[in-house]
Amino acid sequence: MSDRETVLCLRFRRIGGGPVDSAGYEGMLALLGAFTPVVEAAPPDGALADVSGALRYFGQDAAGLAAVIRVRALALHGVECAIGAARTPVPARMAARRAAPGATFVVPGGQEAAFLAPLPAAALEGVGAATARTLCGYGLDSVGRIAAAPLATLQRITGVRTGRELWERANGIDRTRVLPNAAARSIAAERSFPHDELDRERHRRALLSLTEELGARLRAEGQVCRALAVSVRYADRTGYATLTRSRTLREPTAHSAALTALAYRIQDSLGLQRARVRGIALRAEGLGDAERASRQLSLDPADERARRIEEVSDRLRAKFGPQAVKPGRLAA
Repeated sequence: MSDRETVLCLRFRRIGGGPVDSAGYEGMLALLGAFTPVVEAAPPDGALADVSGALRYFGQDAAGLAAVIRVRALALHGVECAIGAARTPVPARMAARRAAPGATFVVPGGQEAAFLAPLPAAALEGVGAATARTLCGYGLDSVGRIAAAPLATLQRITGVRTGRELWERANGIDRTRVLPNAAARSIAAERSFPHDELDRERHRRALLSLTEELGARLRAEGQVCRALAVSVRYADRTGYATLTRSRTLREPTAHSAALTALAYRIQDSLGLQRARVRGIALRAEGLGDAERASRQLSLDPADERARRIEEVSDRLRAKFGPQAVKPGRLAA
């Protein structure tokens, strides 16, 4: 592994703090593509880039190249970038969470473990609220203590595979790589709240709105998805944190009701019942051609009726616009 910081994690937002729209997001991916072909989309507002070749070409270090990208993003797209830089993706993503808009946070090569050690256990990528509570119950309330714990102990607490992954990440060991062209395999949408939102019913309505939007987009494009990922941005002791969890559907689908049911289950699994949520994002992953996807026939008349209503609703939206038909729960 190189000792240089060669991975950038970027988070985008409009000047003034608004989210980037789909056109602005695609523009930012194209801008990054001018620096390196190794760009991995992380919708709706982020991306990873392996800039090892660009560093040599521009004669810059990671911080210098990040500054060039920020200037071009502002000038060409009106987008501010918060950038994390590290040798590998996981510490780069965690550094991006520490970076202020318009700034770069660099984790020097070889100092990943030192950067991670003071952070609370919940800040470690892959640690959800339930896992964090379990770890804290054993006194492992910081990343440094997780790193110092015997591997066998972590595996007994969280399971063999999860324990090894947590131990490696806490010690700055990251075996992942930037995967280019990931944008073609997923679509995403996001809902932001004007303030930290505690009302769980509003969280549910935001998720329902997202599954309706993504379901309609998938059906319009003749696609189905195999998995969903829910990302919740919420306030915690360190400022704002983002927790992401994904699950696979029982069968590939674009049926909004199936997407909604899974999205709700994912949200419940996050254990954020009283969280102060600022935004929720939903990503449909593993896209495929709907005509090639198999579907198990349902004997439930309610499900068949819902699918027929969905077909009619799609035709009305195509004719009168995306807001022509919406669930009654979203009409209020």
